[in-house]
Formats: sequence, C-alpha cells, structure tokens
Amino acid sequence: MSTPAPRDDRAAVEKAVSLLASFGDQTNAGLGVSELARRAGLSKSTAFRLLGILERNGVVEKVGRKYRLGERLYELGSRVYDRDHDRIRDVLTPFLADLYELTHETVHLAALHGTDVVYLAKLYGHRQVRSPSRIGGRVPAYCTAVGKVLLAYDHEALEQVLRAELQPLTPNTITDPDRLAAEIAKVRAEGVAFDDEEATPGLSCIAVPVLGHGGRAVAAMSVSTATGRLDTRAQAPALRRVSAAAARHLMLVRRRPAPVRAIA
Repeated sequence: MSTPAPRDDRAAVEKAVSLLASFGDQTNAGLGVSELARRAGLSKSTAFRLLGILERNGVVEKVGRKYRLGERLYELGSRVYDRDHDRIRDVLTPFLADLYELTHETVHLAALHGTDVVYLAKLYGHRQVRSPSRIGGRVPAYCTAVGKVLLAYDHEALEQVLRAELQPLTPNTITDPDRLAAEIAKVRAEGVAFDDEEATPGLSCIAVPVLGHGGRAVAAMSVSTATGRLDTRAQAPALRRVSAAAARHLMLVRRRPAPVRAIA
C-alpha cells in the first residue's frame, strides 16, 4: 500500500508567490513546469494550474513549453517606486558613463526609497567584485555610500534610520546611531560619502549626490571597487565634477516645457 503524499496546506496565494520566486535569475530564458514545481516545492499539477491562472492575468507568459515572468508583473513592480525614477535614470545615465570612463570600475545610480536605496542603473567594470547591488534592488541606506550621501540631504529619512535598530551586514557596518549621525554630518559637510566594506566584505565605494532644486539630493552616483585596488578618496574631485555637471543638466531638462503632442 503506497503512502499518501503529505498535504500542502499553504494558501493558493502563498503557493503562487513561491512559484514566482522560483524563477530566480532565469526570468527571461524561462523554465519548464517540472523545474518550477521542484523549486517551489509543489506538485506538477498544482504548478501547472497556478501557472495557467498567472498566465491568463499576464503575470507570466508561455514561450514554447517554458514560462517566464510577464509584463504585468513588471508594471506592478514599477509602481512601488517613484515614477520620476525612470526619467532620472534616462537623464543621468550618460554621466554615469562618464564616471565609468574615469575609473573603469563598476558605477551605480541610486535614489532613496524610504530608508533604503534603490538602484536605478549599474554599469559593470572590467574587473567585477561581489556586490549586493542590482538594478531595481534595495539595500539599507545606512551601510552604503550612495545611501549615506542621500541621507545627508533628507533629514526625515535620516531621523527614521537613527531611531531604528541598525543591523550589521559586515563587521564594518556602522550600527551605533551617534557614530552614524556624526558620519552623515561629515558627508553633508564634504559632499561625498564612503563605504569601507560596510555592505559587503572586500568592497569599497565612494558616492556623490546629484542635487536638484532647493538643494535636495534627487539621486546619487557611486564608484565601487575591490578594497585596495583603487584609492577611493583620491577620486573625490573627479566625482564632484561629474555630479555638478549632472545636476546642472538635470535642472535644465526639468525647466524645459513638456512637448506638445500633435493631434492627427
């Protein structure tokens, strides 16, 4: 007599979320039903049924015998962030390329989302190093160079961070509120921030703000490198020049009137 399969009491929504998370990094190439079911810990029949529902709602799409994440999921995800982020990325990416040309190291464009930073763009250097950053991903602001430079220009977000319990990501992460407040005050005075292996061991970063109207930091740009490979502090003057040019261009673009759409 065969032993009955254990009952899966998870709610349908939880199973669907597990299924979506199972795509991992293979969101474009796609995965078959059997592999998705295995990764999500579901029976093949349950996975097939849920994928059918998700497909009908545009959350996944079928390509041949495989499934990949659908356009509607991207649209829903993009609503989590400020709608202005796309425009900021489009306007500032050329200046990010300038930073890359100066260093040939990995460079980032990021904005503040609550007390986290969200990465809007990333250009990889020739010699890559392990990093927690990915486009669209979020990392606590207090342990990154881009985050610290953005907190320096957002008093409300900084106060939220200082009131919270700061979790260490590495032995170098600043978790003492007083020490972090002093660090942010220094960043505000100098206009540049550093991350000395505070988010990831072996990774050092330097970041500068891109200032908008009223002195508000609308974004930050950074250079990331393996610790010891590049003198990040020596890069400060070059980063300040690029950020100043980026800020001037951003304000110029924002002053332009919106294009008038022709009526056919």
